[in-house]
Amino acid sequence: MKPALRHYHERMRRALDFIDRHLDDDLDLETVSRVAAFSKFHFHRQFAAAFGLSVHRYVQLARMKRASHQLAYRDALSVTEVAMDAGYDAPDAFARAFRQRFGQTPSSFRKSPEWEPWLAALEPLETARSKLMQKTFTADDVTIRDVDPTPVAIMEHRGDPATLGATIQRFIAWRQACGLHPRTHPTFNVWRSEKRPASPADYSVDLCVGTETPIDAKGEAVRPGEIPGGRCAVLRVVGNTDNLEPAALYLYRDWLPESGEETRDFPLYCQRLRFFPEVAEHETVADLFLPLK
Repeated sequence: MKPALRHYHERMRRALDFIDRHLDDDLDLETVSRVAAFSKFHFHRQFAAAFGLSVHRYVQLARMKRASHQLAYRDALSVTEVAMDAGYDAPDAFARAFRQRFGQTPSSFRKSPEWEPWLAALEPLETARSKLMQKTFTADDVTIRDVDPTPVAIMEHRGDPATLGATIQRFIAWRQACGLHPRTHPTFNVWRSEKRPASPADYSVDLCVGTETPIDAKGEAVRPGEIPGGRCAVLRVVGNTDNLEPAALYLYRDWLPESGEETRDFPLYCQRLRFFPEVAEHETVADLFLPLK
């Protein structure tokens, strides 16, 4: 990449990062363009050309994504509180905007989210972020660690990844009912398939929580298991941990062949250390573990 183009991308990346860090602030065009060191006159055209949506729509989608996560996964917040967090003075205005975006009222979404329309509505946001926000990893980012085995409770998700949100909802509700708080009981994801298998029905991931106590399934399909101990290559990802595929590809495609290491017969997994929407997306943290011989 030529230096001029790299510098241009860096300025646009600064704009996206600033927006994500200041969702609660007044993100007008003049403020964001100044962060990117562009004139306001040209910036909105350059932003739209680069990402396929306006600055205003990008900000709206980012706020709506946070609001939808708060509704689906954080029962402690009322719809009014979620609306205020999203920048709306009145719940009615928030409800209209939310329904226009996702096809459901906030209350209906909280009760029974329709995940496929939700994914489709947020696709422009995720596409924009994927263009410039993915970090470039190097071998210095990977450490070799001896990890202890961890007994876990497992809730399996099998089938279309578009319905994963419903499984996550059940998993969160179950662990809350059991008092397995993320601060005291670690959270893991174990991928049993590719992110995009040939058939969506073949998608497979385990949602796990570390616990040494006997499991009370409380009517859910939860079983005991173990994250095995041993040597692992560990890659930490900070920010936008919704999409860990670039980090996983780096470990398998780049780091592993160059390292001379060999993998064990256990799939790639991650431990989620800081969660969205409890923290802003740029503050989320996940460690990827690649088990080694």
